[in-house]
Amino acid sequence: MNMQEIRGVAKELGIKTSRMSKVNLVKAIQLSEGNFNCFSSPLNGECDQLKCMWRDDCFTAAKKITQLV
Repeated sequence: MNMQEIRGVAKELGIKTSRMSKVNLVKAIQLSEGNFNCFSSPLNGECDQLKCMWRDDCFTAAKKITQLV
């Protein structure tokens, strides 16, 4: 999902989106929906949240973060 789409989801949930990174914005959406705020944190490429709408983006974001460390 691109940032514009993510901001749209956030606004529907009443989340202010200004100056939030993609990771923080998705985590805020996850919390607002009553889910774990675990975006970009799968360990060793493993995650048990199989129906998560962020799953593909999550693995991509986690990979980018681990490359920076």
